[in-house]
Amino acid sequence: MSEERAVAASAVPLEELSSWPEELCRRELPTVLPRLLSMYQHSDSWTEHIQILKIIVEMLLPHMNHLTLEQTFFSQVLPKTVKLFDDMMFELTSQARELSSQNSEVQSTLRNILQTMAQVLGALTGCVQHACATQGPVVLDSIQSLPSSVLHVIRSTFVHCKNSESVYAGRLHLVSDLLQALFKEAYSLQKQLMELLDMVRTDPVGDAKGGALDMAMVIHSLLDICSVISSMDHAFHANTWKFIIKQSVKHQAGVKSQLRHRDIVTSLCEDTLCSFQAGLQLAEQMAQAGVQDNADYKLFQKTLKLCRFFANSLLHYTKEFLPFLSDSCSALHQLYLQTHSKCPPSLFAAGLSSAQQEEVVASFLGTLDPLITQLLAFQPFVHVVLDSKLELPSELQFPQCLLLLAVMDKLPSQPEHVQALWCAGSRGPGAASRVSLLRAIFCSFEQCSGELSLPVRLQGVKGEGQAEAAVTLYQHVCVHLCAFIASLHPSLFPELDSALLDAVLSANMIAAVLAVDAWCFLARYGTAELCAHHVALVARLIKSCPGECHQLTNLSILLRRLFFFMAPSHQVQFLQEFPPREAENLPLWPHVPFQAFPEELRKQAAQEAASAGAAQSRGWLASSRTAAELQSLDEALSALLAVCSSASDALEVGQQAELMEVGSQLWASLHSHLVSGQRSVQQTLSLVLPLLGFFVQTLDPQLISQVVALQAVLLQSEPPDHVRLAVLDFAASLGTLLIPPALQDSLLPALSSVFALLLADRSWLLEQHALEAFMRFAEGTSHEEIVPQCLSSEETKNKVVSFLEKTGLVGETAAARVERVQREKGLFWRSLARATSGGARPSSAQPHAKRARGEPCLEEEYRSALQAATGALEAIGSLLRKSPAPGWLPREMQLLQEKMACPGQESLLPPGDTRQRLPRNGGLPNYLNTCSFSPNEPTESRELNQ
Repeated sequence: MSEERAVAASAVPLEELSSWPEELCRRELPTVLPRLLSMYQHSDSWTEHIQILKIIVEMLLPHMNHLTLEQTFFSQVLPKTVKLFDDMMFELTSQARELSSQNSEVQSTLRNILQTMAQVLGALTGCVQHACATQGPVVLDSIQSLPSSVLHVIRSTFVHCKNSESVYAGRLHLVSDLLQALFKEAYSLQKQLMELLDMVRTDPVGDAKGGALDMAMVIHSLLDICSVISSMDHAFHANTWKFIIKQSVKHQAGVKSQLRHRDIVTSLCEDTLCSFQAGLQLAEQMAQAGVQDNADYKLFQKTLKLCRFFANSLLHYTKEFLPFLSDSCSALHQLYLQTHSKCPPSLFAAGLSSAQQEEVVASFLGTLDPLITQLLAFQPFVHVVLDSKLELPSELQFPQCLLLLAVMDKLPSQPEHVQALWCAGSRGPGAASRVSLLRAIFCSFEQCSGELSLPVRLQGVKGEGQAEAAVTLYQHVCVHLCAFIASLHPSLFPELDSALLDAVLSANMIAAVLAVDAWCFLARYGTAELCAHHVALVARLIKSCPGECHQLTNLSILLRRLFFFMAPSHQVQFLQEFPPREAENLPLWPHVPFQAFPEELRKQAAQEAASAGAAQSRGWLASSRTAAELQSLDEALSALLAVCSSASDALEVGQQAELMEVGSQLWASLHSHLVSGQRSVQQTLSLVLPLLGFFVQTLDPQLISQVVALQAVLLQSEPPDHVRLAVLDFAASLGTLLIPPALQDSLLPALSSVFALLLADRSWLLEQHALEAFMRFAEGTSHEEIVPQCLSSEETKNKVVSFLEKTGLVGETAAARVERVQREKGLFWRSLARATSGGARPSSAQPHAKRARGEPCLEEEYRSALQAATGALEAIGSLLRKSPAPGWLPREMQLLQEKMACPGQESLLPPGDTRQRLPRNGGLPNYLNTCSFSPNEPTESRELNQ
């Protein structure tokens, strides 16, 4: 009887099976199910496939044993179902190109396919719902084929819906209703599946059965779906991410070694950044509109809430799987940099109102701070942030500086080994190449030229009893750096010393200034002995410098500032260790601030330095006066200038007279070579000029007139900047001088020519110094008629007026200034890189005689010197056309001719030099011999006979 019933049941048509009552389905399940499964596997009709699938799911599935679902149903039906769905999707995509409102056949076909696909999704939903009806937890092995098959179909559906505009082009409206229904089915199916997966537990007997691996594959499939739906439905996207994080943590023990952690973290960072950018764009549009729309504001808040959710998810995932995130640190690093680059005060930030900026910081950026704390002890993150080969675009350099400061602020509360991890840098040849945190801060800081020059403003540190105020980037970095130094573990002091010294010696001025400020804080914060030790160390470094270079300049600034922090007893020791009376110490004393000494020590140091400098200068005058000896003369003159500028009152009257006499004698010996173009001579004379300027009230007026006249000639040949600055100093010192009437006609025109040339200089630095020097001269001089003569052009007049009124010459809006600073950042950094790669170079004022040269170079020197001399003579001729020649000029020109003609007068040539001298009758060019000089002759009657 049972066999007859089985035969009868197996022969029942599909239409009749779909109307069977529940009891009959349960009773006939063992005989009907094999027949339906066989039909399903061998059918070629999509319609029949879906009909069989629906019958099994709706009529028979409720009566199947939950423990055998995988073997009896899922493993046999779902692979075929997935293939069926993929075939329909391919057909749908292929025929979509032919869709049109006129082609009703294609339209009908496509709509039928979409309806069939929706039915497949509905059938799969039934499968998931039945699995969810299980009492208690679900073992993943019992439904192994279900999650992967369902997720494949869901992703395929979402991808098609996302690309529908391009797939259907302008004919999307013909199928949009069915696409919307298809999306809703997939959406519902995924929600149902996540509910099922939430009930799943991996088989405790192990991963040998692949339970953990299957769960990892499910998480990866959901991750792929996230990348598809991120721009389709924000809430659904967030819920999917929430589920991924939850399941990863729930099954952590089994899946931690199976998960693609890098893909998860990278995707989460990308989605966070994408949402953040969308929120900033919306905020910028609201700020530009000027009117806050309530709907837009709510959307803005919703977007920020989504960003905060992503950041918290990232924080949670990082906390649970940190040991597995070594290759994810770069993505985390970039997330911090990118988000901060798009927020004020970054130069590349979106245009936000202050209220929006506060909301962004409170709602989102603050969430990233705990993430950094979490990563502090993670060595791979340290390597990424402090990578010695790290190259960042200009928009990320400022955020990198902020990140390093954030790390620095957190380190004092960390264990010693964490502090050492950040501050010690690379150790040994096998270690990864990374710099220490302190070096990285200086390097990053010097790349923020735009933010420093604007300057950007950051939130300041609130002191006790003080209101919180915005501070510049320099102040912000300096305060935080000094606070870190105060809390630094003693074992890390060598790293601190090394980083500070490297920064002081760097080619970047602002980084060196920051290091000097930090070093001064260290000197004040530490003991007096530590300060004295540092002063002695810097003094030895200065003595070891090969010549004028940026390292010497920076060390000099540091020494001057540290000296004021020394205890008087240590200053006595310094004077004993580096006595200025010894010649080897004389190069050090131009960099020592005499004002820092107590009165008695100051007097002793100044008098010893002055005596030693004067003696060394007289020694040069008494010697053969070779170019090779000019360096020792420069050292002596530098020491004398330092004494005169800061301790002249400590000198006896006799010493002051001696220094003035030395300066006059040096001028008499060197001034005729000033226009030779030899830089070593010009360097020396640039020291002689300000020395003479200190004694201008007691100098011989004839000497002053001679100096000014030669300066006017010299400026015509465009000398180096240090020479022009020396000319400026001397010219400015003449403001308090009452010029004798006999010299006014010759001296005042030459002086006005000097100021006119310097005020017209195109170098902004020289122009600024020229304006300051001219103001000092104009305010002090009693010869007021010369002032307008110095303003040779309308442009120069405008410069002076703007300088007096402290107004800029060029108006610039805030937006234009930011744009300009952005452009300049790249230019400044390239210049710094070239300077850094060039390294320290000694002063170019070294005498040429010490350098090996071939004959072609020597011949070129002769040509250069001859051109300079010719230019000087032409300048004298030009002056003669403008005003009468002073009485001393014929005598001086005759002396110059005799020096050029007589070999014995050429004292700057090295002794023993056997090169051919000029013949005694060869002297000056012919046209100079025919000039007629008469001090009282009118300008019109004078003539150059050539």
